[in-house]
Amino acid sequence: MIETLVGFAAFLGLAFLRVPMAFSMGIVGFVGVGYMLNFRAASAMIAQVTYETGLSYTLSVIPLFILMGNFVVRAKLSDELYHAAYCFLGHRRGGLAMSTVIACAGFGAICGSSIATAATFSKVSYPSMRKYGYKDALSAGAIAGGGTLGILIPPSVIMVIYGIMTETSIGKLFAAGIIPGIVATVLLCLAVKYMTWRDPDAGPPAEPHSWPERLQSLVYVWPVVLLFLLVIGGIYMGWFTATEGAGIGAGGAFIFALARRVLTWRVMFEILVESARTTSMLFMILIGALLFANFVNYTSMPADLKRFVTIFQDTPVLVIVAICAIYVVLGTAMEELSMILLTVPLFFPVVTSLGYDLVWFGIIIVIVVQIGLISPPVGMNIFVVKNLLRHISIGTVFQGVTPFTVALVALLAVIVAFPSLATWLPSYMK
Repeated sequence: MIETLVGFAAFLGLAFLRVPMAFSMGIVGFVGVGYMLNFRAASAMIAQVTYETGLSYTLSVIPLFILMGNFVVRAKLSDELYHAAYCFLGHRRGGLAMSTVIACAGFGAICGSSIATAATFSKVSYPSMRKYGYKDALSAGAIAGGGTLGILIPPSVIMVIYGIMTETSIGKLFAAGIIPGIVATVLLCLAVKYMTWRDPDAGPPAEPHSWPERLQSLVYVWPVVLLFLLVIGGIYMGWFTATEGAGIGAGGAFIFALARRVLTWRVMFEILVESARTTSMLFMILIGALLFANFVNYTSMPADLKRFVTIFQDTPVLVIVAICAIYVVLGTAMEELSMILLTVPLFFPVVTSLGYDLVWFGIIIVIVVQIGLISPPVGMNIFVVKNLLRHISIGTVFQGVTPFTVALVALLAVIVAFPSLATWLPSYMK
């Protein structure tokens, strides 16, 4: 246990010294394994982990979903999702913020990244909210909070990583995220409602749209619906695997972008470079975390955790509550992918020994990561919004995300209390 605590302290120390997360974990993992075994074994471990990760067929789903999301952004489908929600809700108090949350949910269904969702709607929805006099706290909070839906509503990169690490069906994880995603969208909209109830001037209503205009706005949303039904529906029905679905989704997004005549050779090159850059970043974090996890496996921590669980065998739900609390605390100081990669190997045997449904636990993991994304001081979505909306202070963003954080904590409590919300759809999968 002492070796693990020293390793975590060294990792956090390097991270606070601004060493990239991937290298911080990799360095500690290498030195740790070298100390526990020998440095020849540690060097061989680096080569083996890098080789196996880079050639993993299952992991190819990640760059394909990233590519699909980049095609969708260039095809301006995010703008049309927001416009449709705006036509239906914009005339209500706080309606533009609710439209942002709902559009984030729709965009998350074809993107899979919370950071990309938050970044996209910082550009798409903020100008409208500023035009109608929305306070910056509500605007920034809605964008950062709504952006977290990108990893809960399938497809989700976090679900893919969890599925690969625990050998859980990625298709079932995708199906399990649909109902919690709908519940999360409703709760985030209620957070907007609460903020405008407390301060009616925070989100004044915009001009109303007629029913013909509202129905007309839906015409342009069909590509998003079609892509979602094709990819997630095909995986759910057993027509193809998650990796094949990602390829079909990327191909479909390419066709839509091509049909809208937004692709030039230069734009195509930019999309491919951006997708490669994002994929490389994720794979570097993955390799670093696997090196660190290998070091942890050589220590006594896994056995210590299992012994700890035996104390709560009569009330196993307390173990889940404790795990959730640990994740929420870690989310205030760590990037979400690193947190998942470091902790799942520790908690997975514990949850398995208690007999919990691993698909349900996967959704729990995603929700606590959502909370971490908007928890100060290191919530990634907070800093994405701050960097793109530079005139807004970081304190204003922290103030704005607080009600949305409470909404996600409520979502976590609901899914812990009612596991069937996450397990019902996967139970009918072919």
